[in-house]
Amino acid sequence: MTIQHAPPSQPVTAPRHSVWEVIKDYMMTTDHKKIGTLYIGTSILGFAIAGLLAVAIRLQLALPNNTFLVGTGYNQVLTLHAALMIFFFLIPIGLFGFGNWILPLQLGVRDVALPRVNTFAVWLFIFSLILVVLGLANGGAPSVGWTFYYPLSVDANQTGVSVLMVALTLNGIASLLGSANFAATVVNMRAPGMSLWKMPIFAWSIFATSILQLISLGGLTAAALVTFLEIKLGLSMFNPGMGGVPVMFQQFFWFYSHPAVYVMLLPYLGIGAEIASTMARKPLFGYRVMVYSILGIVLVSLLVWVHHMFAVGLPESWQIAFMIATLIVAVPTGVKIFNLIGTLWGGRIMMRTPTYWLVGFIFNFLIGGITGVALGMIPFDYQVTMSYFVVAHFHNVMMFGTAFLAMGGIYYWWPKMTGRFLNEKLGLAHFWLFMVGSWMTFLPQYILGLLGMPRRYYTYPDGNFAWTELNFISTLGALTLLAGGIVWVWNMWQSVRVPATASPNPWGGFTLEWTAASPPAAYNFAHDFPRTFPTERPLYDWEKNGDTLTPVDPKTIHLPQDSWGPFITAVGMLLMGYGLSFGWFTNYTPADGLRPFFSAAPGHVFASIVLYLSIPLFLYGLFKWAGTPEYKEPTEHHFLTKYDNGFLGMAWFIISEVGLFGVLIAGYVYLRISGHAEPPALRPNIWLAALNTLILVSSSFVIHRAEQDNHHGKVTRFRIGLFVTLLLGALFMLFQVYEFSLFGHESDWRQNLWQSCFFTIVGLHGLHILIGGTGVALPYFQAMTGKIDKHNHGSITPASLYWHLVDVVWLFIVAIFYAW
Repeated sequence: MTIQHAPPSQPVTAPRHSVWEVIKDYMMTTDHKKIGTLYIGTSILGFAIAGLLAVAIRLQLALPNNTFLVGTGYNQVLTLHAALMIFFFLIPIGLFGFGNWILPLQLGVRDVALPRVNTFAVWLFIFSLILVVLGLANGGAPSVGWTFYYPLSVDANQTGVSVLMVALTLNGIASLLGSANFAATVVNMRAPGMSLWKMPIFAWSIFATSILQLISLGGLTAAALVTFLEIKLGLSMFNPGMGGVPVMFQQFFWFYSHPAVYVMLLPYLGIGAEIASTMARKPLFGYRVMVYSILGIVLVSLLVWVHHMFAVGLPESWQIAFMIATLIVAVPTGVKIFNLIGTLWGGRIMMRTPTYWLVGFIFNFLIGGITGVALGMIPFDYQVTMSYFVVAHFHNVMMFGTAFLAMGGIYYWWPKMTGRFLNEKLGLAHFWLFMVGSWMTFLPQYILGLLGMPRRYYTYPDGNFAWTELNFISTLGALTLLAGGIVWVWNMWQSVRVPATASPNPWGGFTLEWTAASPPAAYNFAHDFPRTFPTERPLYDWEKNGDTLTPVDPKTIHLPQDSWGPFITAVGMLLMGYGLSFGWFTNYTPADGLRPFFSAAPGHVFASIVLYLSIPLFLYGLFKWAGTPEYKEPTEHHFLTKYDNGFLGMAWFIISEVGLFGVLIAGYVYLRISGHAEPPALRPNIWLAALNTLILVSSSFVIHRAEQDNHHGKVTRFRIGLFVTLLLGALFMLFQVYEFSLFGHESDWRQNLWQSCFFTIVGLHGLHILIGGTGVALPYFQAMTGKIDKHNHGSITPASLYWHLVDVVWLFIVAIFYAW
């Protein structure tokens, strides 16, 4: 048992620290485990708040004609419940909570590819939640539902929509950075000898989910961005008053928000597979088939979003095509259920709490999946599309489907994370309260939907057949779930109060995380691994072959140094988000136009001042971050490819930028082809666009040459090249601002759809020029302050790659707006 019971790499007892020292440590940390803890803790907080809001909804609906929570208050609670549960619990805890904690451990590495980007991402995620809370004190929560459908979201009577759009955008940026980080980690930093086909299935699920998030999130960002710009500036692609198409909002929104269901599913399927293999003492049944099915879901899930829109009047051919795609995506999903059942079948199953959660998931998710196939059938969907049947299906899949594996993951990895076990009796009480409570809550809602009860209504009349009884049972179920949540929190609280006694491998697992101490040291492993990985269960293989771990002196291990830079940068983004939500750069509204700055309401003036102050704070944090070397001393890095982590991280991140511009450009092209967006008589001059194209393309060649000079040690030419790139970027922006001001005065963008699309897409590109220019300024700053040498290459590679992206996007813009 040498492999499975490696000695702890650090003493169990640790010195006590003051509260401020702990808080400061988490503000600056680059340790993926602490960052995972922040994600998990924040997600559990989001789950608790969203759960209490759900109980309030069910108390209102317990009886007919109730007045506990009515009107706008009900709609606000409904919106916050859904938004918090999806964006601040189900997505982050699986992908980024468990992903941060477990992925590097399973890959046998000491951290993720970009540790300080990881720090920035987690604090941006936390601050996006804080921004939503700040919105409650500034006009109230949005009451538009988590889907914020157009035109309800731009109704002047609505409050809090701007802050929700900004918060979702900040949360999305954090999510994209985290996803790119994971993808780069998987591709570039696996333990020597571990091929992709020898990774644990959980690592595959995180990798696949990251790719799906990078491809699809542009849809939600585009929907939020265009909605925000209409509120602030009157720019729109959806406004029928200027020729826009409101249904296009749904196309943008669901392009992400249905794949998001699989973002909320795939990490948990990986968790379920790990639990099944360990608790059944068997290899995963059909490992390669499960990997292919996960990748198949990534592909097909991008082709099913229209099944949310069957009832809006789309052409029948569209509906049939997306119905078929919906049925196809059920195939790899069903395969994974058979993988889990096949793994348990015939095994020596340890019936501990994680196993109960796994079995509960299989049963519950199977029912939810069958009802999902039913909803994918066009005639049935017509009948129940806005009924409680849809509510029941969604919660069947998410709440007592994937959320069960979130709980299973906590019970399974809690000993590894904390060195302590959760109480088995309390764990089983938690499970059965959730199992019974889930069915009591949502089975009646299936029946209510078939009986015709609509969703999103805050009351219903007395006398409808079985409505009162079924709603009352559903409310009792919600209270049962609340009791289960209280038991769960009490179990965790009691656990952390006792000493850490768990061994490195308390369940007898077969993957690399079980060789680290419980809880792991900052450096994860005080040993090196054998270079042979026969299967995805290396501990079993090595023990059978007699291979052993090679001890390493912890003093020889170098970790990334902590930095204030990422945290300060995230604070700057929080303040910027507050300013954008409740203020603006000027006192401008679409209704009243531009007015004197200080004639605005005090809250607007204050938020606008905060917005201006946030910019230097953001830049200070960013340059402090760039000016602090990642390692205090030269360190040899283990890369599996010829590219460094910065290049790969940016390469994966660029997929999301292509997705964002792709969604917006596709929307514009449709509006132009369909005749909705006819260009005005006076268009921007093609000669100015040609000049800007020459400037921008030239800058790409200059920064590429500068990058080559850096590789060859030509420091002076490298600095000059970066400086010239910045000058060319500034010249481009000057011409762009001149063109915008001239074109903005010639016609009204609030009346002309083509002009509105032009300002939206070309303006977004201008924002990317500013972002790219800031990115180029960072290696220039590093070069001028001596931070770039043969050991520290700075951020030149990702900055150069991003600048090339900006140039390529401009070529498309010239083609569709200036030449077409």
